[in-house]
Amino acid sequence: MAEALVVGALLSGFANVVLDRLISTEFVKLVVGKKLDQKLVDRLRTALLAAEALVTDAEQKQFGNKLVWEWLDSLRDALYTADDLLDRVFTKAQICSKVHIHLPRFLNFSDRKMVTKIEDAVKRIEDLERLKDTLGLEKIPTGSSSWRTPTTSLVKGKVYGRDSDQQALIKMLNDNNDHQLSVISIVGMGGVGKTTLAQWLYNNEDLMKGLDGFDLLQQDLKGKLSEKKFFIVLDDVWSEDGEKWNNFVTPFKYGRNGSTVLLTTRKKNVGPTIQNYNSYPLEGLSDDYCWSTFADNSSFPESNGSSELEGIGRKIVQKCDGLPLAAETLGRLLRTKHDVREWNKTLLSDIWEFPIADSKIVPALLISYYHLPAYLKRCFVYSSLYPKDHQFDKNKLILLWMAEDLLRQPKRGETLEEVGCECFDDLASRIFFKQIMDHDGEYFVMHDLMHDLATFLAGKFYCRLSELGEKEETMILTRHLSCNHPISGKIYSSSKIKSLRTFLNTNLWIKKESTTITCDMLSNNKYLRVLSFHGLTVFPKLIAKLIHLRYLDLSWNAFEVLPQSLCNLCNLQTLKLKCCSSLTMLPSSLGELIHLHHLDLSGSAIKTLPESLCKLSYLQTLKLEDCLKLTLLPNGMYNLVNLRHLDIRGTPLKKMPKGMGKLKELHILSNYIVGKQEDNGIQELGELLNLHGSFSIQRLENVVDVNQARSARIIDKKHIDELLLEWSSGDDMVSDIQIGRDVLDSLRPHTSLKELTIEYKGKIFPDWLGQYSYNNMTYVSLESCKNCCMLPSLGQLPSLKSLRVEDFSQLKCIGDEFYKNEDDRTLHIAPFPSLETLYFRNMPCWEVWNLPGSEAFPQLKTLQIRECPILKGDMVNQILMGIISWSLDVSKVRKLYMKKYKLSTNITQGM
Repeated sequence: MAEALVVGALLSGFANVVLDRLISTEFVKLVVGKKLDQKLVDRLRTALLAAEALVTDAEQKQFGNKLVWEWLDSLRDALYTADDLLDRVFTKAQICSKVHIHLPRFLNFSDRKMVTKIEDAVKRIEDLERLKDTLGLEKIPTGSSSWRTPTTSLVKGKVYGRDSDQQALIKMLNDNNDHQLSVISIVGMGGVGKTTLAQWLYNNEDLMKGLDGFDLLQQDLKGKLSEKKFFIVLDDVWSEDGEKWNNFVTPFKYGRNGSTVLLTTRKKNVGPTIQNYNSYPLEGLSDDYCWSTFADNSSFPESNGSSELEGIGRKIVQKCDGLPLAAETLGRLLRTKHDVREWNKTLLSDIWEFPIADSKIVPALLISYYHLPAYLKRCFVYSSLYPKDHQFDKNKLILLWMAEDLLRQPKRGETLEEVGCECFDDLASRIFFKQIMDHDGEYFVMHDLMHDLATFLAGKFYCRLSELGEKEETMILTRHLSCNHPISGKIYSSSKIKSLRTFLNTNLWIKKESTTITCDMLSNNKYLRVLSFHGLTVFPKLIAKLIHLRYLDLSWNAFEVLPQSLCNLCNLQTLKLKCCSSLTMLPSSLGELIHLHHLDLSGSAIKTLPESLCKLSYLQTLKLEDCLKLTLLPNGMYNLVNLRHLDIRGTPLKKMPKGMGKLKELHILSNYIVGKQEDNGIQELGELLNLHGSFSIQRLENVVDVNQARSARIIDKKHIDELLLEWSSGDDMVSDIQIGRDVLDSLRPHTSLKELTIEYKGKIFPDWLGQYSYNNMTYVSLESCKNCCMLPSLGQLPSLKSLRVEDFSQLKCIGDEFYKNEDDRTLHIAPFPSLETLYFRNMPCWEVWNLPGSEAFPQLKTLQIRECPILKGDMVNQILMGIISWSLDVSKVRKLYMKKYKLSTNITQGM
């Protein structure tokens, strides 16, 4: 039976996790010879090695044998039990070794009782090993069949073999222009490319002209769509209920003729029963186009160009059944393998014989999984806890992997978070995860077929209650449980759910969990490592007894205080208290959580942070975004020498604590508030050279010496992508105008900067702003520069796409200086060659706008002018006509907008 192979694949490497615990320095020091006899430890090690050798054989060749499948389940259960017991012994030994921590009463169990349990676990593993002859298993040394690729971000690949499908669908869309509403479904099996084709249609600019896209979750949908021609895509639809469909499409019937709903589905009978409904069957790709997809992803012929490899590759492609996802995934698998033997292993794998008719599993994807390193297999399967189509966060999943000991051991100088990031990027590069970017930021999803694969591999040990219902009998082996809806008391209190390691709430909007029900579940599962609950009004005291907890997410709860007993959780790595809007205080002994890596208090009502927080020497992430009642950070923050991420956006801090310059590991510092003292001034930024991403410097009016600004070394911070330089609002006059300009001049950023925002109280901008060398700059915003009488020369920024200028009270004229700096002797280019959006607002004295003699704004799509009441109308018309005449493609000038007082005019070209 194929399940034997894949379950074995999960076991391969899990025995190593237990073995690593046995030989770790701390375990040997605290446990061996003290809590556990050396002979028992050796006996367990021997049993683990023998069992792991058998797992390798089962992984490679056992099909169709139900006894092997059951044997593997039993072995996996035994390994979980052994690991839980060893972890408990080790944790108890750790607590006892710290004399300043009082040993809780619930830990005073008999050492002999624990030893007996471990002996039983060892005997169980030994008994399973003795079944090798009965099952026909042989001991094979473990090896590695894994591969590595460089960490890369996901890029959208080429679409092969869909030209005729694209043209057919375009024709169907055009043929429907006389109908008020048409529904078209793209029907095909999973992985055949339905979503890719729908995305292509949606992003086709020519096809979408005159159409509006809408979010189906908007209120008053009927009103939004009324008298508008729209195009809406519904991806992965399953419902065949005609009545529900008719109710669903009702608000869509009020649009203009030619409006279309496009849906993708695996079922032929999905779709509303309306007059203008058509389906388009999407077939698999031909072998030639499938080969093109495979070759593109396997770097053929760039690095794998031999004719022998091509012959093998084409045979592999024939087994993909025309599924682009299968060809893409296998191509990524073989991308770095240049040996004929490795390609033949994939071609001749027994996994191709997997009975696809009896499951949702595609053999090609199973082969890609099989070639993963053991730790990546564990990480991938863990993601089966998420529901289908769940949008998950990369960093959160990494923290969960850490809590479950799923990652490989860090190398010297490497953090566990860095290992997790590498593992995640590895899985993403092999198409196991898919990156999505939208207006809400970055998140990841799993393709349906990948989710099916993860669910299948997870077996009985992982469970999503939303799909399981209340079938308790299937939960005896369950170690990892997730839910996205309220759960009945029967499930919580079930005596069969007693060995959980994970209880993960994947839905933030589950409210009003019963504290009684919660306590029933906690009392039955003392080995929990991951726990998340939302909607509680009282903190469950039993949580403090879960000494194995590594990850505790109590976000969106309504309790006001946390008990001191929370600090008994000596293994805790992650504590999330996000949006606990009633929580005002943390335990004073928070510093006893010595293994804490990640603390998130964003959106809470915390007023102060305990000074003991500064004892958390392993703390790497501290999130304090929108803590609206927090005004000061602890004085000893400089002791957090491993801190890499500090987010204080939206938190009204009065000043920064002293000595922030000592936190040299900081990669993310959302903002820095410049103080007036030497130990919290701008010079503290000088040693923070590893800052990445977005960074804001506020209250720059407190910099009174140009040398202080220069010592901040902003120009050396080459990893900052977005920079905000802000002089606080208030008195709009600066006491020394020249010092303000010199300070801004000294804060010149690195040329790798992509986005720049300046809120400035000086009169003149420095020359560096707008220099051609800033060729990565795509966005500039100049705000509240109320003393400035002229704009900087920004026209020579070659990549600038968006420019905002607002609240310039003194500016009267925009002239030639805006387009180029005559003192800059570098090569001049046509002004604003890449600018697409130009925005002016609240410039009450602006009268004159002169265009340059040469062509400018060739790519401009949107121009907005708001609250500029004395800008001359004839001049505006001249500007508009000039911009349109210089546009490289007049049809792309989509929006020209002016607003003076209450007058609003829209001028649209090419629509």
